[in-house]
Amino acid sequence: MGTVQTGTPMADLTGLPALMQLADGRFPTGGHAHSGGFEAAAQREGINDLPAMEEFLIGRLRTTGLVAAAFTAAACQYFHQAMAADQGASLLDRLAPLGRELDARTPSPVLRTVSRRLGRQLIRTGRVVWPHQGLDRLASVPGQGVHQPVGLGAVAAAAGQPPAHAAVAAAQESIAGPATAAVRLLGLDPFAVNAVVARLGAEVVRVASEATGPADGPASALPASAGYLLDVSAEFHATWEVRLFAS
Repeated sequence: MGTVQTGTPMADLTGLPALMQLADGRFPTGGHAHSGGFEAAAQREGINDLPAMEEFLIGRLRTTGLVAAAFTAAACQYFHQAMAADQGASLLDRLAPLGRELDARTPSPVLRTVSRRLGRQLIRTGRVVWPHQGLDRLASVPGQGVHQPVGLGAVAAAAGQPPAHAAVAAAQESIAGPATAAVRLLGLDPFAVNAVVARLGAEVVRVASEATGPADGPASALPASAGYLLDVSAEFHATWEVRLFAS
């Protein structure tokens, strides 16, 4: 009998389980409580069916998703470099510009707070799943903590992932959260919703590839694609007395 050719050596797949965990909505980072702006958009923009939801996901992926993926890849790259150079002594200094640049790209105070809250939860979870002295240093950051993309990039690095993989996880997360929210908010067919997410896989990879390009450069050179309606809607959403999601 001939040898079965699997095509890809198993050694090349060693990082896949970690990546799948980071992109999984069940990973305990608090993201399940957030709709990625979908709850507010559904009401303000009249999103009530599958095609409208798909347009929302595409728009979010190509704007805030691209920014999140780029900053996640950069944080992963900076984390690896800092730990290789001096075991983390300069880690906070390396990552600090990412936080400032993300603040500048997030006009909504509500979304800045949400991002740092999710980043703090990511670090907390990452320290349990992949114990690492670099994550311990980030957990000691005073105040509100690091932004979500910075936290995701750091946790990805602690899990042994390269920046390109971290960017894929961030890009996927940018649509997976709102898609899950759409099922709960609109009562859409979960099979149909997941079919949309699956069809967007090639676009997720394209966005992640674009995001990874400048990861080794200065934070100021990272993408600044904007989804300003998300910022406006976030401020509006925060005033609701009754809401299903925190954001």
